[in-house]
Amino acid sequence: MIKPQYLQIKDALITQIQAGGLSANDKLPSERLLGELYGTTRVTIREALVQLEANGLIYREDRRGWFVTPPRFRLNPRHTSNFHQIVRDQGGEPHTELLEKSRIAVPPLLLPRLSLKPFDSIFLLKRLRFANDRAICYCENYCLPERVPGLLDLDLNGSLTELYQSHYGIHYARMQVTFYPTALPDEVAHQLRATAGLPALRLERLNFDQHGQVLDFDLEYWRHDSLEIDVDTQD
Repeated sequence: MIKPQYLQIKDALITQIQAGGLSANDKLPSERLLGELYGTTRVTIREALVQLEANGLIYREDRRGWFVTPPRFRLNPRHTSNFHQIVRDQGGEPHTELLEKSRIAVPPLLLPRLSLKPFDSIFLLKRLRFANDRAICYCENYCLPERVPGLLDLDLNGSLTELYQSHYGIHYARMQVTFYPTALPDEVAHQLRATAGLPALRLERLNFDQHGQVLDFDLEYWRHDSLEIDVDTQD
């Protein structure tokens, strides 16, 4: 049985990537040029590319085109290493960009988790995390004002973990982590320059300091092709 043309094109592109003809973060030819190379329509080319994206082999950035996906970063939820340290330890260059900072009423779903009452307020940071200049994680940090007074006046374009330690003498000692597959919400996809509805890993983390006190709550969305969960049950 002859494969549909889009699957033949998909296989040809996989061969190019696996043979080293295309390296991590290399840009693919435009959909128009690929259509000319393979003698087909852009619709067929797009079918092949979407299949490769679903498999995590390539990714698309709005208004920029298609790129070869770099290796995934490994995350062990049992360890308290921060994003910047994880990326550096695995040979990458991390940076964090602050998108928005505010003081808001505590969202009702967080009241019991943070032991707060209705109409209490909390610091909210919306940030974008990059590895080698690629945006791979959107993060919302919900921080307790009494634990980190004056936080919104500090430089928040970096590691929050390192800032807590250097400015407040606080460090993460324990986490409660929940994660599950989901789809990228519109706002998150826009910030990641990705397509809304693409697969993603949603990670929720309740963090405790060295004294066993609740410190903050993180909500993260990771690109599905950027992360793998690595847990050794013998640790």
